[in-house]
This record gives sequence, structure tokens and C-alpha cells, in this order.
Amino acid sequence: MDLSSTCKLSRLFGCFFTPLTCKCCVALVTIALFFRAIFLHSFSGYGVIKSNNLRLILSPSLHLESHEGIRGDKFLEVPQIVWGLNNQKIAFARACLTARMLNRTLLMPSLSASLFYKEIDLLHPISFDQVFQYERFNSLCNRFVRLGRYSDLGNQTRKYDLRKGSGRKWTVERDLEQLKQSSRGPIDKYQVISMAGKNPFLWHDHWPVKDYARVFECLVLVDEIAKEADKVVSKIRRIGRKLRSKTNFGAEGSSLSHAPYVAIHMRVEIDWMIHCKKLEQRSRISQICCSKQEIMERVGNIVGLGSTAIVYLAVADSLLNDSSILDGWKRGLVPFEKKKLGVDGIYKKHSYLIQSAIDYEVCSRADIFVGNSFSTFSSLIVLERTQRVIRRGITSSCGIDVRWPSYAYNIPGESNGPQKWMTNMSDSNLKAISYGSNAISC
Repeated sequence: MDLSSTCKLSRLFGCFFTPLTCKCCVALVTIALFFRAIFLHSFSGYGVIKSNNLRLILSPSLHLESHEGIRGDKFLEVPQIVWGLNNQKIAFARACLTARMLNRTLLMPSLSASLFYKEIDLLHPISFDQVFQYERFNSLCNRFVRLGRYSDLGNQTRKYDLRKGSGRKWTVERDLEQLKQSSRGPIDKYQVISMAGKNPFLWHDHWPVKDYARVFECLVLVDEIAKEADKVVSKIRRIGRKLRSKTNFGAEGSSLSHAPYVAIHMRVEIDWMIHCKKLEQRSRISQICCSKQEIMERVGNIVGLGSTAIVYLAVADSLLNDSSILDGWKRGLVPFEKKKLGVDGIYKKHSYLIQSAIDYEVCSRADIFVGNSFSTFSSLIVLERTQRVIRRGITSSCGIDVRWPSYAYNIPGESNGPQKWMTNMSDSNLKAISYGSNAISC
């Protein structure tokens, strides 16, 4: 703005300045704009775009389109995500991290409500925002990864179909190079890169456990599902309080406000027993399958468990071929599954995916969790519980008593109980969680 323009502007406000006054105004305005730019830039909620010599201060709502966040005008599209809940969560996180590497927004993918391994046409799609909170995800993962809706696309969207490689010749290095090439040059000019081919769960892994954990933290169940989990947990604790009131735990002076419970991800279903036996043969590891009797014995030997405890058995009822899972437990351990607990009606009105999400919450909130280290479901629960322990300043639960302890019943531990289990958050990839491991930190 030159001197004459400044004086003209002053007249618009009914003020008439001398040339000397106008010069002073120019100086003051320039200084004010300079300090305003510095002040606004100091807040992380604002982004800054450079265009030649011009710096534009963006409002907080537009910061994701700046160089300081994930681009909001370029997108990544992935195939429908399939298999069990936790395989889908890993696939979703891997898709998010792939989009992050390409500096693109991930178009909100479809999950699968049903569980079919080969009949792809029977994998009933369910929108991501019917399971997890969309806005909450973007808020919690702000500047790390970003979800977008298809309505964000323009009318004339340019799409590039990129096929993910497969087979033995498609190495981790080749996959990484493909991503690097897609993040620059002619491919990056397309508004949408559409990944064609296999499920993201099977894509090569290029990211550390901490990056996956960052994405998992942003997954918050929609209120409808969370409330269903609340009902199940409340029922367990209510029964626990009644049980404690009939024992020494309910003696005068004892608090009954919090009734602790043990949750066991009891993998004894038909599909699991077939899978784990084949896995033992391929990997030559004997500590994968575990019989009902072995699980009951090891859980009963957990040091410090106490003489009375409510035990919730998380099991896929439709795949269970054993009606005696409630029988044979150590005296003092009172087992419940969905039917005995009286909550089977809550589960039956939902799809397989939602049922699994409810059970995940029930197990995650338990005072003690016991699972199988070769199960993705168990592994992600332990990862979440490990993060809670770390936030309390404890980096290892080995040899000490901590809140929210986790155990692997397929690996013998102290006093022939289950082995203590804590996720190794420094792992360079998610292989130990995606496919299981008998190296569980403790």
C-alpha cells in the first residue's frame, strides 16, 4: 500500500491527514501487521501458506490443507476392509499410515459387518462411522492422519488406479519404493489414488508399533455401541458386588463400589483350534493352542488373584462346540458367559462386527485380562492396556504388580500360571501383533 492509497483510505473514514501523518500511519500499520503475523503463527491451530512473497494466515478450520498437516485436497482410496474386527482395525490403521506417507487424506473406507473368509460377495459392508466416531477420530488424530468423506471430492475427480503388488517377488523394499514414487511426480498430481488389490491387512508393513498405537487411540466407538458395552460391564460388576457381599470381601470396612473382574479371551472355538494346530505345524512352536483344561488351571494359578473372583469368558458362541466351558473352574472362580450373565440378547441384535466390538470393550476394561498371544483380538487389547500402564510411568510390568495386568494363558508363567504380557512398544513393525508371538516382553 503506497502513501496516496493510505490517505485515500483515511478519507473513507472521514479523516483527513497531512502527508506526514499518512507516513506515520503507514509505518504503524506495517508494524501492526508484522506482529499480528508472528502472534498468529505461534499458535498450532493456525497454518501458514507461502505464495511467492505473500504469507496467508489460515483459520484453524483450514490448517489441514497447509504444509503443517495432511493435505485435504488429495485423497487415498482403499478396498473394502474385511475379516475380524481387530484384523480390520489393523488394516484400517495400515491404510491410514499409507495415506500419511503419501501426504493424503484417507477416504472413509467400508468395514465388513459379517465374517466370511472367502465369500467376498457375502461380506456385508458397514460404514466406518457406524462403528467409530468420524469427527472424534479426526480431532484426536489431528495433524497425524486424516479421514475424509467422498462428498469432499470435486465433481470432476481425477483418479489414478494403483495396484499393490503381491507374491514372493513383491518385497518390502519394492513396496516402499512404489509408495515413494506415488508421493511425487505425475501420480501425485491426481486428486485420488485408488489402491486396487488385496486387503490392507496383507499389505507390507513399514511403520513402528507406536505409529499404529497412535491411530488406534483415535478409534472411539459410537455412543450406541459404547452404551451396549456399558450395560455388559455394569451387569458383571453388579453380580460381583453381590458375590463379594456374601464373602469376607464384603466385611464391614470393605468398599463394594468397585467389584473387580477377570476377562478371558477363551479361544477354544472350532475355527481357532483348526487354525492354531496348523500354525503350530508351520511355525514349529508348541505354545499356541491351549485346551480348556489348561486355560482353567493356569488362570486359577494367577498369583494374587484372591479367593473369589468373577470371570467373564469372551467366546464366539456361534463357533463354540463345547457347552461345558463353565464347568471345572477352581473353587472361588465364578465363570460367566453371555447367556449365564443374561446379556446374550444385547449381542444377538447386532452383527458379528458389533458383537466383537462390545466384547473388546468388556475385556479391555477388565481389572485382569487373560488372552492368547497368537490372537489379534488379545494382542490389541494388551497393546491398549500397555499404553495405560505406560501413562502411569511404568515401562515394564515384569516382576511387579501393576494396575490392569495382562497375561497370556498359552505360555506358562510363574507358579504354572499364565505368563505376564506387555506389548513391546519399541518394535519396528506390527508383525508380533498381527500374526502373534511367544516373545511377549516378560
